This record gives sequence, C-alpha cells and structure tokens, in this order.
Amino acid sequence: MRVVVQRASRCSVTVAGEVLAAFDGPSLVVLVGVTHTDTPAQAKAVASKVAGLRILDGERSVLDDDAPVLVISQFTLYGDVRKGRRPSWTAAAPGAVAEPLVDAVVAELRALGVTVGTGRFGADMQVELVNDGPVTIVYDADA
Repeated sequence: MRVVVQRASRCSVTVAGEVLAAFDGPSLVVLVGVTHTDTPAQAKAVASKVAGLRILDGERSVLDDDAPVLVISQFTLYGDVRKGRRPSWTAAAPGAVAEPLVDAVVAELRALGVTVGTGRFGADMQVELVNDGPVTIVYDADA
C-alpha cells in the first residue's frame, strides 16, 4: 500500500459538482494506492501511522489535535513511467481488491476516533487543498 500524506490548512473533495467532504483548518489529506498483494493488516497499519504522525504544528498528530483526515483512493500512485511516456497501471490493484482496503483504512481511522471525509471510489474527483508547510510524506506500507 502506498500512501501520500499532505498537511493541509484546508481541503475538500468534489464529485460532479457535489462537495463530498470539506475541512477548514489543520487537517491531513491522505492519498491511498493499493497494489495486488496488500492486506487488511496493512490497511490497519496505515491508519495507525497516519493517526499518529507528528506533522501538525508543534509536532502534534491528528489524535492530539482532533484534526480531520480526508482520504482519497488513488490508483495512479502505482503508475509506472520507467518505460516510455505512457504510464503502466499493472501494479495497481483492480477496484474489487482496492476498494475494500481503502474502506478499511477509513474504518480503522474512525475506530481510532479520527474524523474522516472521503471521496468516491472510482469517480472523477476534484481534490483541493492548501498544503501547509509544505509538508508531504510518502509512506510505503510493507506486509
């Protein structure tokens, strides 16, 4: 599982003109990519890592500050551009594999007490954020 975490001062996700989630204030935007071998255990580990990351002001976490998290599924995190100019998506898991694991990350974050907003799996989403810092972390969760 590959995750990109961005610290934001505000963020939102919109699908077909409908705002699905929006947060105004300190938050994290978490882009989640799933590959074929990912597991529910990795989803749980990702949620724990995200909730505990000390990247908010004062080296605090979303758990410390009750800050929200916007989770967006993003298969393009597994795009491979090493050959040619057209990305290969073969490392990205199909929707039937990926969607339950992204949902598991969301469920685990909520179980930890985190307020979570989401996009819509497989939809054309417009994600807006003001990257605060900027702070961007790439995390590859291993099994």
